[in-house]
Amino acid sequence: MDLFNKKESSDNRIGEPTGNEPLATRMRPQSLEEFTGQEHLVGEGKMLRRMIESGVIGSMIFYGPPSSGKTTLAHVISREIDARFEVINAVLDGIKELKKVVARAEHQKKADGRKTILFVDEIHRWNKAQQDALLPHLESGVITLVGATTENPFYSLVSPLLSRCQLFELYPLTTDNVRVMLDRSLGDVERGLGYMKLELTDEARDHLADYAGGDIRNALNALEVAALSTPKSKDGVVHIDLETAQESIQKRSVRYDRAGDEHYHYASAFIKSMRGSDVDASLYWMSAMLEGGEDPNFIFRRMLIFASEDVGMADPYALTVVNASHEAFIKTGMPEGFYFLAHASIFLALSPKSNSTKAIFEVHSEIQKKGIGPVPSHLRDKTANKLASRYLDVKNASDDYKYPHDYPNHWVDQQYLPDGLEKTRWYDPGDEGREPKLWQRLKQIWGG
Repeated sequence: MDLFNKKESSDNRIGEPTGNEPLATRMRPQSLEEFTGQEHLVGEGKMLRRMIESGVIGSMIFYGPPSSGKTTLAHVISREIDARFEVINAVLDGIKELKKVVARAEHQKKADGRKTILFVDEIHRWNKAQQDALLPHLESGVITLVGATTENPFYSLVSPLLSRCQLFELYPLTTDNVRVMLDRSLGDVERGLGYMKLELTDEARDHLADYAGGDIRNALNALEVAALSTPKSKDGVVHIDLETAQESIQKRSVRYDRAGDEHYHYASAFIKSMRGSDVDASLYWMSAMLEGGEDPNFIFRRMLIFASEDVGMADPYALTVVNASHEAFIKTGMPEGFYFLAHASIFLALSPKSNSTKAIFEVHSEIQKKGIGPVPSHLRDKTANKLASRYLDVKNASDDYKYPHDYPNHWVDQQYLPDGLEKTRWYDPGDEGREPKLWQRLKQIWGG
């Protein structure tokens, strides 16, 4: 529930809503009791709530999707423990700004012992050197860090920083959380819209909560637009019905970040749904990615990989289908391109599955561990063998090579792997689709 973006002043009591800000800013929670959502962290008896109530707060990292409440929760914590609240945006600020914050924190600590909470928004944007610059100040206790990131901290933050912070994952806010804030804003006379004679139908409220996609700021701003733009009725009441709500928030908010964790979560769900042969789920997660602004070419790349990795030899034609669908998409674009995306996805989900192509990784591992064995002499380049035979007066090793097309079924038993690996097999054929037939044909040739 990140209801504010503006930079906070060094005192968390300065810059509070004055009545001129948008409704979402005015209704920003000021205490734990007002904070909505994240019950697993701040519900009664939960660890973070106990920490706040005890006043013993250590450095921490909040990670979760946008609009889940990371900034607001950090602000609430600073108020609850009466600490100064400093904000650094990792996109805009660097070590220079950090030094200024530390200097102010040291001065305040000497003056009255008051703590300083430093909130670093989008902390994953800082490079290793910038993250390392925080460490001595965390060690000295001059600042207490609250970092916020939409990315997985185990991938985006350096280990020394992680070891000095507690990690708390924030979940997406629900439509019920949004409804709570809508109702609260309607009843709050000082900060909300309670000073107006305002009636919001249940259908209108549900639409605002649903289309906000867990973004409380979005819902409150839409409510304010509806309230201020709707004429009063004869009885002086502003009536907001479903039609008005639909005009105020016309596009459903989709929680998706092409560079964040949601990108990988959705892609993973898409791949696993196709692997599980669930056509509907495959279409659902693909559509979710597209609605969030994902590049269709990324989806096609994932399906190309899937065609070999998960369908593979069960239906070698799958690779051709996906490739053709991608080419058709490039030629036509959207919205007709939806057909080609769906065509490829449905085909892959319905196809028999085989992961036997993974044999290449086992072979690669063998080579990495033991090195590459010498090429058997009869498989070496025939020109090189001929020259060696002429100038070294040795037998031409190519004479021992058996040309398969000269034998029945175009196959002959001979060694192809290096010495010592003659009987080694990495390929494990699947039992779906065309692969068993191909494998059975080879076994019949071997036996014949």
